[in-house]
Amino acid sequence: MTDPLLVDLSRLQFALTAMYHFLFVPLTLGLSILVAMMETVYVMTRRKVWRDMTKFWGLLFGINFALGVATGLTMEFQFGMNWAYYSHYVGDVFGAPLAIEGLMAFFLEATFVGLFFFGWDKLSALAHCVVTWLMALGTNFSALWILIANGWMQNPVGSAFNPDTMRMEVTDFAAVLLNPVAQAKFVHTVSAGYVCGAVFVLGVSALYILRGRHLELAKRSFAIAAAFGLASALSVVVLGDESGYAITDHQKMKLAAMEAMWHTEPAPAAFTAVGIPDLESRTTRYALHIPYAMGLIGTRSLTTEIPGITELVAHAKDRIRNGLVAYAALERIKADRNDAQARADFARTQADLGYAQLLKPLIGDPRTATDADIDRAAWSTVPHVPSIFFTFRAMVACGFLLIALFGAALWHTAREAEAPRWLFKAALLALPLPWIAIEFGWFVAEFGRQPWIIEGVLPTALATSELGIPSLLITIAGFTLVYGVLAVIEVRLMLRAIAKGPETLAEDPAALFPGQTVNGTGARLAAAE
Repeated sequence: MTDPLLVDLSRLQFALTAMYHFLFVPLTLGLSILVAMMETVYVMTRRKVWRDMTKFWGLLFGINFALGVATGLTMEFQFGMNWAYYSHYVGDVFGAPLAIEGLMAFFLEATFVGLFFFGWDKLSALAHCVVTWLMALGTNFSALWILIANGWMQNPVGSAFNPDTMRMEVTDFAAVLLNPVAQAKFVHTVSAGYVCGAVFVLGVSALYILRGRHLELAKRSFAIAAAFGLASALSVVVLGDESGYAITDHQKMKLAAMEAMWHTEPAPAAFTAVGIPDLESRTTRYALHIPYAMGLIGTRSLTTEIPGITELVAHAKDRIRNGLVAYAALERIKADRNDAQARADFARTQADLGYAQLLKPLIGDPRTATDADIDRAAWSTVPHVPSIFFTFRAMVACGFLLIALFGAALWHTAREAEAPRWLFKAALLALPLPWIAIEFGWFVAEFGRQPWIIEGVLPTALATSELGIPSLLITIAGFTLVYGVLAVIEVRLMLRAIAKGPETLAEDPAALFPGQTVNGTGARLAAAE
């Protein structure tokens, strides 16, 4: 049996590195599109201020992109180091989109990033603009493949367990690519990244406006961020609703935990706006309900029920018992690969094999399970309800605050009137909100599917490597130290670039890359502008 502390430390290490990495990813996604939009306006108008905007925000994009790549590498190594059995069990499926993402990031994306920074004096304005858009698209496609891999973990379609190899194998790669959970997660995550980029541009622009610096650049940046941010924030709400609809079919327990819905309610179910989930009584105290809302969001109907936690646990017990038949049949196949009856029994019940494996952390051999063991295993399918419940609502609150901010910013910029100072101060104070919302969203998505590392297929407790606890503690401390240093470097570089501002960029095209000379064509272009 795996030591629970080893599992918890492995999860903690991956959570720390993943959530740290995702501090950089959403800003990269958002800034890449905004920079491409700004350069498009420059190519269309040939106004120098838009070129300066592209270079200034592009510099901040580049700093953030470098840290995102550096921290992302660590995560991929962890699959083979901390999660060796997971890699063995599902590597044939999970490895394909991960490999494609690596090619996308390190060849396509990195190539165009290099051309963006070093091609100003080598490419025509139109060609450089095309490069910038390809850089932005490469960044987004890189995210697509990661989310296809993650979406498969949430909804493992297009694959099947092979009792001869004892591994999951791809049966339909198109189904893996077109997985509805993966597609919903992609558009929702990318839109959240756009919001993050917009808030960053809005906040830095507001700082310049409050200090009376770089006003021409700051006001234009503020306006484009307000419009882009409002459209993105509204799309996050719509696409988040689509994600909720997707998990109704594929992750019912996660949805029930998000709503602290302990028992199935008559359709259409109400949405619990606020409340305090009580684990002991298995009720939600002081609940304030919005009638019909959850039923409409989760099922798109007025007649379809959303199952509650208690009913889902009862269903899990049935699946565990059915899975025990598959587990016993698999053991017989191991002993005799020509046992036709065992293969027939396994084929009939293999969909529930993962549920039988929930017993392994409890008793070792699932075939010896008692009713009490099955009951414990069934209740282990319930994630920590209060954590999911409150985190989800905090994420939603951040989202609606950002919609209000973008709406106010767009209203004042569209009127072409001087915006009040409180709006710019609000934009500065709102800078942390998209990161808070995004990290909370990932917490709900990943912690909410526990105890599964692959939904319904492989429990997290069985997926780890046989590492020693001291090794994990040392590496967690090491990652914390190294990432802490990188965080300081990132923030200082960002603050230094923001404090310096775009003035030197406007005066000298080579200022973006100190030490590099500008050829004659570039110098003449700068003089002409």
